[in-house]
Amino acid sequence: MAQPVDAATRKRVLKVIFISLLLDLISFTFILPLFPKLLEFYRNVEAPLDASAPPSKTILSSILGYLNAYKAAFARPIDSRYDIVLLGGALGSLFSLLQAIASPVIGHLSDRYGRRTALLASMAGNILSVLLWVVAVDFRTFLASRIVGGLSEGNVQLATAIATDISDTSSRGSTMALIGACFSIAFTFGPALGAWLSTIATVAANPFATAAAVSLFLIVTETIYLYFSLPETLPSLTRTPAANGHDDKSVKPTPKTAPVQRTNSHFLLNFVHLTFLLFFSGMEFSLPFMTYDLFGYSSSKNGRLLGYVGLVASLLQGGVTRRLPPLLSVRIGVSACLVAFIILMRASTVSGLYLAATCLAATSATVVTGLNALSSFEANEGERGGKLGILRSWGQLGRGLGPVLFTSVYWWAGREAAYGMGSLGIAFVGLLVFFGVKTPPGSVKVRSKAPAVGEKKEL
Repeated sequence: MAQPVDAATRKRVLKVIFISLLLDLISFTFILPLFPKLLEFYRNVEAPLDASAPPSKTILSSILGYLNAYKAAFARPIDSRYDIVLLGGALGSLFSLLQAIASPVIGHLSDRYGRRTALLASMAGNILSVLLWVVAVDFRTFLASRIVGGLSEGNVQLATAIATDISDTSSRGSTMALIGACFSIAFTFGPALGAWLSTIATVAANPFATAAAVSLFLIVTETIYLYFSLPETLPSLTRTPAANGHDDKSVKPTPKTAPVQRTNSHFLLNFVHLTFLLFFSGMEFSLPFMTYDLFGYSSSKNGRLLGYVGLVASLLQGGVTRRLPPLLSVRIGVSACLVAFIILMRASTVSGLYLAATCLAATSATVVTGLNALSSFEANEGERGGKLGILRSWGQLGRGLGPVLFTSVYWWAGREAAYGMGSLGIAFVGLLVFFGVKTPPGSVKVRSKAPAVGEKKEL
């Protein structure tokens, strides 16, 4: 059993995590709605569509050549308006795959040198990444920005590890839900703010410099705030007498915690994370295509749809998810995802679309949060950073491969085949979480402590 953290310290650290992660994710989401126009700007400068223009030999023109060859392999013709979307998807996959490589390294470093040290090092990489975006007057510099960002972004997994350090079994689920709420709030407001900032031109050579500069300001502010406000939370460091200024042999060291008796293998949890995000991220990426083809949705209407998903997800995380045991949370989310896939496979009305979006909001509010909590229950305190990093790595691998796999089926065989495949994939994930994953004993205590007298438990 982990040594308890006093309530005042836990409250203070949770406040720091919440504020810093909110700043980080709002900054991160600025760029999401800008990708089409941003990449279109670089294409017009470095690889114009005008046939009379002399061919350019830039990184961007080479990448577009490979993407066009890939597009030509499909049986169904793909309109040229999807070129930018394909490029955006490729960059998104690159970012996720780099995260898959970096996450375990960041996690293991945090287990060895401390959460605070690892987080501040990650923030230094984030600052460099956004600074490159500010000065990115060519695609090569912008690509370097995304590479540096993919290799250094460790805020989410480290915030999760910190939350685990300061939480006992009775508060683990609600703490993880707080981190999930940061995602939902940021994705509700961040993209809209980024889109508005992109309309303010300050540098002719980089029309998106204003959004990038505000993003940089938020990241620098977050780093300063973390430096002065975040204490170290890694138990092996915080309970060392010398670390607290005591070098007296009369000081009795705090007993080490007993090893965790694992209920689920980390391989199973990692595989569930990979498989779930493989299909879920593919569906997320293909949704704008579907809404355009079926309903003629513009970027603004797609923005409202995603804003609705974020708003509902944040309400669910604040009012429902934090009260649920993690395994139940995962099961509810996977079930909602399966319903969403089935609806989208046949949807022909806007009301059907928003019904599916409501199910997707429930999924966003539950599954990843629950899997993080489950993984933390299965890890000893000295390995949590590494285990959570590996869990994130498997998930990012799925997020990197999902869009390519899903859109390939979408263009080859059509919407019904793509979402039918997704339904089967999520049904398989459902079998794993309902019949393969078990409830860790630590998470059961959340419910056993709920009644005041201890005679009854809610079902």
